[in-house]
Formats: sequence, C-alpha cells, structure tokens
Amino acid sequence: MFKQATTFLAFTFLFSQTALAQPVRRFDDPGSPPFKVLKTGENPPLDAHDNFVIGPDYKPAPERKAVEGVPQGKVKQFFIDSKETKLFNPGIARKVFGKVDPNNPKTLIVDTHTIDYKRQITVYIPAQYKAGSEAPFMIRHDGANMELPKILDNLIAQKRIPPIIAIMVANGGGDAQGHERGKEYDTMSGMYADYIETEVLPRVEKNCELKLTKDPDGRAAMGSSSGGSAALIMAWYRPNLYHRVLTTSGTFVNQQWPFNPETPGGAWDFHETIIPNSPKKPLRIFISVGDRDLLNPNVMRDGMHDWVEANNRMAKVLKAKGYEYQYLFCRNSGHGIGNAQAQFLPHAIEWVWRGYAARKSE
Repeated sequence: MFKQATTFLAFTFLFSQTALAQPVRRFDDPGSPPFKVLKTGENPPLDAHDNFVIGPDYKPAPERKAVEGVPQGKVKQFFIDSKETKLFNPGIARKVFGKVDPNNPKTLIVDTHTIDYKRQITVYIPAQYKAGSEAPFMIRHDGANMELPKILDNLIAQKRIPPIIAIMVANGGGDAQGHERGKEYDTMSGMYADYIETEVLPRVEKNCELKLTKDPDGRAAMGSSSGGSAALIMAWYRPNLYHRVLTTSGTFVNQQWPFNPETPGGAWDFHETIIPNSPKKPLRIFISVGDRDLLNPNVMRDGMHDWVEANNRMAKVLKAKGYEYQYLFCRNSGHGIGNAQAQFLPHAIEWVWRGYAARKSE
C-alpha cells in the first residue's frame, strides 16, 4: 500500500546524500536578500512577510507527536489507475538521462516511452469535520507523510488552523525530464491543477464521503523540490482554485520538459520574468531552502540550476511585488531540509493558513 511513498522516500534519501557534497552557501553572500537571523529553535513571527535565517541547530516541534486527549483524525487511502483518467494518460518514463540539445542548451534530448501507473491517494480527515459541510483542504505532493496527520491534529485542536482535509497525492513515477513526475510537477501550465480538479478531488469526495470547498482561499498546495514548484505552478496558473502555497527546497529552476518557448527557463522564469512582469495575484507563499541545497545536479550547465540562488531570487521578487510571503534560509541543511522541517513545518502550515475565514455557505 505504501509502495509509492516508500519509493519517494528512497528518492529523497538519495538526494539528501547528494546534497551532502553540495557547497555551502551563506545567507550573506553577495547578491543575497537581507535576512533576519533567529535564535536556535526560534521560528519567525506569524505576522511577518520577510526573510529569516534558522539553524544550524534545530529543535523538533512538539506538534509532530500525538498528544493524549487531542482528537485524532482518520486516514483513508485509495488508488487511481492512469488508464481510467483523461489527463496524464498514458504516463511517460525514460531509461537513461537525456543529453543537452546542441541546438538549444536550455533543454535536453530525452528518449521516452509510455507507461501505465497507479497513483496512491492518502486522505486525512480531522475529527472536527462535520459531515455534509464543505471543508477547506491542502494538497500535498509526492504522496503520504504519516507525520502530517499528527501535526494537523494538534494545530486544529489548538485552533491555530481551521479543520482542514489533507489530500496527499502520489506522483506518477520517476523524476525530472522524461519521467511522469517531471511532466506533472515541472510543466509551466495549469495542467496538473486541472488534473487534481477533475480526476482527484471528485474521487476524494466520493470515496471518503466529503465535500470540499470551491473557495480558492480555502485551498492550499504544498510540496518539496519539484513538488514545491508544482504547488506554486498550480496556484499561479489557476488562482481561481488555489491561494495558499507552502514549498521546501522549491525547484524554481530550469527543469521543464519538453521545452516550451513561452517559458524557456521553466520555473526559473518565475523570478526572472513572470512574477516581476505580472500583476500581483492573491497568493500567500511560504518558501524555504537549505544552505547546502542543490547546485547543478545534472548535465545542464545553463546557469539556471542553483536551488539557493533560485529561492533567493524568489524572495526578492515576492518582496518587490508586495506579496504575503515568508522565506526561511536553513543553515546546516541539504535538499529537502528535513532537519529544519522538523522544527518549522507546523509553523509554516499555521502561517500559510493565517487569515482564512470560511465563507458563510460553508
């Protein structure tokens, strides 16, 4: 049942080992945005829209553990077979990594083949959910994280967030250019948000006997690495569906494939051209990165594969456009910033949901 989640954990472990060899970037390196350095174990204020440094030592958040007397939600799981969907059917995969296109150094030449796949959906339903009511919810990319229900149990019981449904959606397999996960998460369009809307949410409502809000202010997307860029892509291209975004080690780099001349730098274009040149959207965005995050992890040498630089640039453009955002630069942490997340994830979830008020019809 947890095969896809286990596969992603193995993928994350491999990336974390790669991250150990990554160079350390300092928060005060030339060109970095201005930061406020916090004390050990401290998280930023909930009302702050700014840049903060945490670490190098971390204090695990108490909300990560089950607490006696706190109502516990329930978890349900089911699978979606790609053969039964209209979008992302069939999927794609590759046998070998691609090579740089000699006619366009911003993309790769990749040989792919089609695949069928099954996607696990894990749904957390809080104890406070009232049957028949429309609930706010959060999409989590890359499948199940069984620590998340404990965090949500505690945050909801403490009335720090509303009683939200968590919908943890596994990816279609593989990673990056030429694989289904890369196509879903790195494509700069509303296609994956449309997939969630038409293929996932109706099945969640049916299989789990729920009603989910249509209010974009009551919808959040979260993810790590390409799952993080996917969260922002969903909200950016479909702001009528999502207003709240939580990212860790967001892949705001050039990883889109196939090449699209409208967004030639993939998610790097968010901070290069798209956000600076677009009207401000009603989005609330949390971003974070590790000081040993990825730098040119593959054959691409296009100047658009530095995760730290990408997230620093994101903070700058979000600040300049007046967005509600918060940025954490995590010292002593690699790709995925797992050690830092152990401290700040409950805070980040609370920050992302700050200001939410359910519509009267809900």
